[in-house]
Amino acid sequence: VPDELLLGLRFIFGPCAVPALDLVDQCSVTRVTSPSGRTLYQVLGSSGKLYTCYSSCHFCTCPAFGFSVLQKSVSLLCKHILAVYLSQAMGACQELTVSEEQLTSILLAEEEEEG
Repeated sequence: VPDELLLGLRFIFGPCAVPALDLVDQCSVTRVTSPSGRTLYQVLGSSGKLYTCYSSCHFCTCPAFGFSVLQKSVSLLCKHILAVYLSQAMGACQELTVSEEQLTSILLAEEEEEG
């Protein structure tokens, strides 16, 4: 990534730009698709925890998204969502096709962790 683009990303997205690029470099973004066409993204965070991101509604399950974006409105997004967008643009997503049941299990696992 050219330096000018890095500076632009940092200017627009702030401190999450470089960590998001690191996640893309580490191939941490996986696009999960079911036969019906439903899609979500899973991002392996720098802490080793797996977060689920929904680019269609601009949402991530990480605590930083809940705090900085939803509660405080100090950020536009978290590093995981930015990594999803960057990996899409760069063609750097891992691809995983799962059954409808497996996708449901992923979604329910996230719901259980939150509750």
